[in-house]
Amino acid sequence: MFAANWKMNHAPADAEAFMRQFLAYYPRTQDRTVIFFPSALTLHTLRLALKDRTDIKVGVQNIHWEDHGAFTGENSATIARGTGAKYALVGHSERRHVFGETDEQAGLKVAAAIRAGLTPLLCVGETLAERERGDTIAVVVRQLREGLGKAEIAQVASCLVAYEPVWAIGTGKTASPADANSVHSAIRQELRTLAGDRSEAVPVLYGGSVNRGNAASLLAEAEIDGVLVGGASLDAEAWSAIART
Repeated sequence: MFAANWKMNHAPADAEAFMRQFLAYYPRTQDRTVIFFPSALTLHTLRLALKDRTDIKVGVQNIHWEDHGAFTGENSATIARGTGAKYALVGHSERRHVFGETDEQAGLKVAAAIRAGLTPLLCVGETLAERERGDTIAVVVRQLREGLGKAEIAQVASCLVAYEPVWAIGTGKTASPADANSVHSAIRQELRTLAGDRSEAVPVLYGGSVNRGNAASLLAEAEIDGVLVGGASLDAEAWSAIART
């Protein structure tokens, strides 16, 4: 599974040009899923560009936990679904550490996504200080429990999870494949606690300065089911190379 988080980049015209180039590089492929997470204002443009490519999905970078109401500037999961989104990022490190999103709010957003028929991609990961204290697993397990705790077993089994160490986001640093695999193994163990055997259906992605140079080594690890990519997904040629890994 290959997920592209464009963050606050690519206006609609830029997205149109990107997709023309990307689709020329990336043929229909049945053994993987590619998901784009553009800005909310660009999502419709991507939907139009991909109208003949049902093998490629789109999602939103954020949702509010309420279904409707007086929340100026926010978008609900219901609105996102109505625009054609299939997925929703929840709890990305920038939402947590720049905008102050809490573990509890992440759980409410997961629940809202499920209610609306979106597939949530819950992001978990530790800061550098937490890593240096040896708290990586404790932090990741806490975020999983809070993020998925309101979901029933069958609903947990329909979610996605991404491990994205905060210290590796946009820094050029990345966890070694072996270290990432170790944390993914702990995530898988906690998912079994939350959803039993059905948890095996949950893809666990790695995110954190993934690029065309390290994607293959990360994906070669047994517990890494895909990648969540930021900066390297903004270039059509680079992203197509990663998505073909």
